[in-house]
Amino acid sequence: MSEQITRFDLPQSEIPHAWYNIQADLPRPLPPVLHPGTHQPIGPADLAPLFPMALIMQEVSQDRYIEIPEEVREIYKLWRPTPLMRAYRLEKALDTPAHIYYKYEGVSPSGSHKLNTAVPQAYYNKMEGVQGLSTETGAGQWGTALSQACNFFGLECIVYMVKISYQQKPYRRAIIQTFGAKVTASPSDTTNAGRSILAKDPDSTGSLGIAISEAVEVAATSGGRLKYALGSVLNHVLTHQTVIGQEALKQLEIAGEYPDVVIGCAGGGSNFAGVALPFVQKNLTEGKTTRIIAVEPAACPSLTRGTYAYDFGDTVGMTPLVKMHTLGRDFIPAPLHAGGLRYHGMASIVCELYDQGLIEAQAIPQLETFSAALQFLRAEGIVPAPEPSHAIAATIREALAAKAAGEKRLILFNLCGHGHFDMAAYDAFLSGQLVDYEYPQEQIEAALAALPQI
Repeated sequence: MSEQITRFDLPQSEIPHAWYNIQADLPRPLPPVLHPGTHQPIGPADLAPLFPMALIMQEVSQDRYIEIPEEVREIYKLWRPTPLMRAYRLEKALDTPAHIYYKYEGVSPSGSHKLNTAVPQAYYNKMEGVQGLSTETGAGQWGTALSQACNFFGLECIVYMVKISYQQKPYRRAIIQTFGAKVTASPSDTTNAGRSILAKDPDSTGSLGIAISEAVEVAATSGGRLKYALGSVLNHVLTHQTVIGQEALKQLEIAGEYPDVVIGCAGGGSNFAGVALPFVQKNLTEGKTTRIIAVEPAACPSLTRGTYAYDFGDTVGMTPLVKMHTLGRDFIPAPLHAGGLRYHGMASIVCELYDQGLIEAQAIPQLETFSAALQFLRAEGIVPAPEPSHAIAATIREALAAKAAGEKRLILFNLCGHGHFDMAAYDAFLSGQLVDYEYPQEQIEAALAALPQI
C-alpha cells in the first residue's frame, strides 16, 4: 500500500507575485457602478473620499494580473502559502470514492482568509498618507484581520460590529480590541445612520448593511483623516483573495489531480472568489469543465432567491449602486450563527458569473450545516467556522452523490477559517437550541419592493 500524503505544502518562494483579475477574461463586462444621486456611472473622483486611488484603480482594472507589492508579500510570509489537505478520514467516514481536498486558510494570524486583503488595503492607505480606517464586521473575522493589518502599518482602526455578533462572540470582539482597534456594536448612537435605525427599531440586532452605513459615514465625515475598508464584495477585495486558488492549482499539480468540483461558502463573495476565480479562468481559457458552487445560508439566500438588480451596498443608502443579486437593502437577517454570511447582496463579480451560468449556487439550512461541521471536525480534527461549514455540507452532498453514482469525483473546498471563537454556536447546536430558518418569501418581496428604480 502506497503512503497516503495528507498535506501538500509550497515553499514561500511560491507565494504568488500577482493577484489574478478575472475582469480581463469575463465574456461580458461587469455592469457599471452608479452614483447614488445621479444614477450615472461613477468615476474615480466619486470614490476618492472612501478609498485610496491605488485601490480605486484596481477596482476598475482590466489587467489580468496586478503585481503584489513586496512589502505585502513579506507580511504574507507569516502564513502563506497555506496548506492543501487531503481529507482521507472524511472520505472514509462517508465511504465515498470521491477525493476530497480542502485549502486551509485558518492558519493565518487572524484565523481566516480575510488577512489576504486586509494587509494590502492597509498598505495602500498607508502609502497615500491615510491615518486610519473604518469598517464593519459580521462574525468578526474581517474586523480581526483589519485590526491586525492596521497594527502592522501603524493605522488607527474603527470597527462597527453587527450587534448580534457583538453579543454572541465576545472573544472575537476582544481580539479586535487587543490589536488596538475601537469596536462599537451596530446599530449605535454614534452615527446618524445608527440613530436613524434605532429610532425605528430600538431592539435591532443589526445587519452588515447597517454596519456598513455607520462605517462609511465615519470615513466620509472625517475630513480625509480616515478611509473606509471593506472585507468582501468589491472587485479589488476578490482579486486580492485569488492567492488562495493560485496556490491550490500548484498544490493539486503536486498531488497529480485536478478538481471536478470547487466549492466555497458565499456571503459577500470574497473567500468563494478567492478559491474559485483561478479555476473559472481555466474553464474560460483552457476548456476545463470544473463545476464551481457557491453555497449560502437558506436564511440569507441572496443568490438563490434574490433579484439581480441595482441596489445600495448599505442599509441607509450612502454607497454607490451596484448591480447584484440582492434581498433588498432593508433585509434584516435572522440571527443565525454564520455571521459572516448575513449580507443582503453579493459581489458583482460573483453575480455576473452566476448570471452568465459560469457558476452554480446552493442554499443550505443551519442544522445541516452544523451536522456537516461535526462530521468534518470529528474526522479531520479541525473545528471549522460556521461560514465554511456551509461549503463542508455541500462537499458532503457531492461526495455522497459520487458514492450513489459509483464514480470518482475530485472535490476541492475552501476551509476559509477556524471556529475557535465560535464555540457558543456549537454549544447551542449540541444543546438543541439551534433551529432551521427559511427566509419568508413575503419578506423578500417586501424588501425588494424598495429597490431603487434604475
